[in-house]
Amino acid sequence: MTLSNPILSMVDTDPAELAVDAVVIGVHSRSEPERSGGDPPADYASTLLLASGAESIAAAFDGRLTETLALLGATGTAGEVTKVATLGTVTAPLVVAVGLGPEPSGAAPTPETLRRAAGAAVRALAGSNRVALTLPLPDDEKASAALRAIAEGALLGTYRFSGYKTRPQPTLRPPVREVVVHVPDANDQAALAEVARATVVTRAVARTRDWVNTAPNQLRPPAFADQVAAAAREVGLGVEVLDEQQLAAGGYGGIMAVGQGSAAPPRLVVLSYQPESLPEGASVPRVALVGKGITFDTGGVSIKPAQGMWEMKSDMAGAAAVAGAMLAIAELRPNVAVRAYLPMAENMPSASSYRPGDVVTMFNGKRVEVLNTDAEGRIILADAIARACADGCDYLLETSTLTGGQVVALGRRVAGVMGTPELCTRVKAAGEAVGEPTWPMPLPEDVRKGMDSDVADISQVNAGMDRAGHMLQGGVFLGEFVDEGVSWVHIDIAGPSFHTGEPTGYWTKGGTGVPLRTLLAMIDDIASAG
Repeated sequence: MTLSNPILSMVDTDPAELAVDAVVIGVHSRSEPERSGGDPPADYASTLLLASGAESIAAAFDGRLTETLALLGATGTAGEVTKVATLGTVTAPLVVAVGLGPEPSGAAPTPETLRRAAGAAVRALAGSNRVALTLPLPDDEKASAALRAIAEGALLGTYRFSGYKTRPQPTLRPPVREVVVHVPDANDQAALAEVARATVVTRAVARTRDWVNTAPNQLRPPAFADQVAAAAREVGLGVEVLDEQQLAAGGYGGIMAVGQGSAAPPRLVVLSYQPESLPEGASVPRVALVGKGITFDTGGVSIKPAQGMWEMKSDMAGAAAVAGAMLAIAELRPNVAVRAYLPMAENMPSASSYRPGDVVTMFNGKRVEVLNTDAEGRIILADAIARACADGCDYLLETSTLTGGQVVALGRRVAGVMGTPELCTRVKAAGEAVGEPTWPMPLPEDVRKGMDSDVADISQVNAGMDRAGHMLQGGVFLGEFVDEGVSWVHIDIAGPSFHTGEPTGYWTKGGTGVPLRTLLAMIDDIASAG
């Protein structure tokens, strides 16, 4: 469904001499000079500062580039894009200045600032064939992170879901076809590795976004399972797909309960990756990834309001991100054994739907009293988590669009994280490093106590709290299905997984791919820790 598959490469030629359609440079804002009354500043250029890497471009403009940009309205605000026709001063017909925010004080821009700037610039240059980015790269150990960020932002900025329009859109220009990043040495092996990694990772993010953006009538559980399985087999992953008969026979009561109201039956997809052969007696950490795959959520019998329900096509974003992460893992080959568990169901109201008051027997034998059929995600995830623990794992990372409470508490860019405190801290650091921020949340005992059931082992929600602390209720419930000794984390991505506003940075409207890059960063972290 993605319209573009851009080429990414590096160059070390003078940016002023590059044969491209546009050269992108960075520009910082800085405080305006003091002036009397309402008079304009005497020197417009003094309100802007060119970032490093733009020296030869500035020289070609005889030192008047910042003045020209300021006259065109550039302020250096992060993500702002200003285009200047070069009129032959450099080889490229356009110089494009992208804002990097305030003038840095002894430090280069953060990787996330560069990632968003690259995405914004490349997105603004749709219709161009070849674009060069000459954004600031530090000359120390932070250079790799900066280059990775620029490469990721540029490639993700070209993403566009083709959708279902039957007529061409004449005003919609095609995404940039090729991006070249200016670096000190285009043959540097570390830099080449970063570009190769960015290509793999962003391809996986694009695949994830495609799944999330697909119309729900075209991605019901059997179709979603088939697509994930086919993509996984292509990259050499192990694949197991359980259909409704196998789920029923295997005791997956949660997945069956949620899926029984739909004409499209549920599935459980298990993907497995093993690192290269190890010396005899050697072992590697075992990681389980679990992602919620509700392909559409009406709320079931506890039906949702009609307003905004169309966004519930994204209720499978957790499963899509985990599947995408596994596709990338297959190519990146980390020294970790990884299994992914993707429970898939469609939560529909019908004569066969599960009901409030039902008691469901889960995969591990625990019995759950259902109080709200719209809290279905935790029901299918509990089965998948129990299966992951039964298979054996040292770490369990689960992600899901679980609760509206996450959006209320943390907004649409910051995910909530609950689970083993030490692992939550590591996930927070990983998310910050890749530009997918998270915030650790507690799992209070009083929330758990209110989930005691009179008729079963646990209630699915805390009836006494109603929807108060709903994000925490979800985390507490899931924790009941994690075996003792397993380090685990739940990442609630209800807000960050789907962007409803205008395109910004490297995000377009629709699926974002969050938290795929966080999961990959955690795999690297676990591999390095041993």
